[in-house]
Amino acid sequence: MGKKNSSATKKKIVSAAWKLFYEQGYDDTTVDDIVLESGTSKGSFYHYFSGKDALLSSLSYLFDDKYDELMPTMDENMPCLDKLLYLNTELFRMIEDSVSIDLLAQLLSSQLVTKNEKHLLDRNRTYYKLLRSIVLEGQQRGELSDSYSVNDIVKAYALFERAMMYDWCLSNGEYSLSNYSNGMLKMLLNGYLKKD
Repeated sequence: MGKKNSSATKKKIVSAAWKLFYEQGYDDTTVDDIVLESGTSKGSFYHYFSGKDALLSSLSYLFDDKYDELMPTMDENMPCLDKLLYLNTELFRMIEDSVSIDLLAQLLSSQLVTKNEKHLLDRNRTYYKLLRSIVLEGQQRGELSDSYSVNDIVKAYALFERAMMYDWCLSNGEYSLSNYSNGMLKMLLNGYLKKD
C-alpha cells in the first residue's frame, strides 16, 4: 500500500469514526460500525489504531482537515488578523455543528493523561504550520509587532483556542463557541498588532 493510499485509508477511518461518534455517541459506536462506515477492513483499522479509545486523539486530524479545506478559501490579501479570526470562527462552527461536547471533553481529558503523543501540541500539524505562516506574513507586512516571536504569538493563539474549548465544555455549551470566541480573540490579537 502506497503512502498516499495509506493516508487516505486512515482519513476515511477517522472521518467515519467521528461522524458515528457524533450521530450515535462514543459508547454506542463499535469498531465494526466504523469499519463498515469507512468502507475499510478491520485489519486496516487495527493497523492504524489499537482500539476505539485510540481514536479520541485523532480529533486533531479532523481539525487539520478543516484547515486544509479552509486555506484555499482565504483571500491572500486579507489582513493576517482577519485570517486568524476566520480560521477560528470556521473551526469553532464545525465543532459546534459536528462534535459533541462530551467527545470534545473526552479529547481534552485524554490529552491530559496520555503518556503517548499529545496530538493537540504536535508542532508538525497543519494547524501550527498554517498559524506560523500567517503570523510570519503579518510581521513581514508590518501588521503584527515583531517585538514577539512568531512562536510566542502562535503559542498564545493555540492556548486561547484550547482554553475556549475547555470552558465551552465546562459550561456545557451554554453559549455559542464561535461567536463568543470571535470577540475574545479580537481582544487577544489586538495586543499583537504593530503600533504606529
